[in-house]
Amino acid sequence: MGLFDITEARATLAELLPVLDEIVALRARAAELSTDLAASAGPTEQGGLPELKGMHARLDELMTKVQETGAELKGFAPLLLDFPADLDDGTPIHLCWLEGDRDIAWYHRQDCGFAGRRPLE
Repeated sequence: MGLFDITEARATLAELLPVLDEIVALRARAAELSTDLAASAGPTEQGGLPELKGMHARLDELMTKVQETGAELKGFAPLLLDFPADLDDGTPIHLCWLEGDRDIAWYHRQDCGFAGRRPLE
């Protein structure tokens, strides 16, 4: 996939926000069900192993949708997305989105990773 400019990355993020929100909600439900199943001898009020497998399958589908846009899924809990881009001087960067954000307001050099995050100016 190609590089994003900030306008393209923000438009892609806007399209992905419902998908990302579903991932966050489903991730929590799957974690709770998994914990409940580990503590019980059988199905719980939330379901059983078939429901958990269904949740995992849906999470895989949703994560594939994210990756098909060219965004890179860098973290699952919390969700972290990078959009490959270049600074005006050609420096390779990632426009960075972190779960809880509703916009892209950060970037980091590709060789620095999350620790090198800086606000977009």
